[in-house]
Amino acid sequence: MQLKVKKTKDMPTVFTLFGYRFWFYGNDHTPIHIHVKKGGSMAKYNILPISLVYNHGFKPSELKMIEAILEDNEEVIAQHWNTFFNNAK
Repeated sequence: MQLKVKKTKDMPTVFTLFGYRFWFYGNDHTPIHIHVKKGGSMAKYNILPISLVYNHGFKPSELKMIEAILEDNEEVIAQHWNTFFNNAK
């Protein structure tokens, strides 16, 4: 699957899948991480390795789904992060 980065000035969306929006902030910091939102719930995960930083509202079953998506797209996320921040300099 090829995913496109939707670039906005402040919050580039890496992809949206199953209603989950995966993005980072345009002025974010390392380590490489991704924010996830669906409805009123939000979470943040570090990438490489994948680890939950915080969760606000997702059920354990949703976190499992998100983590599976992240595992399948770990390299894609890191590539988009590196491309965005290397081009932002």
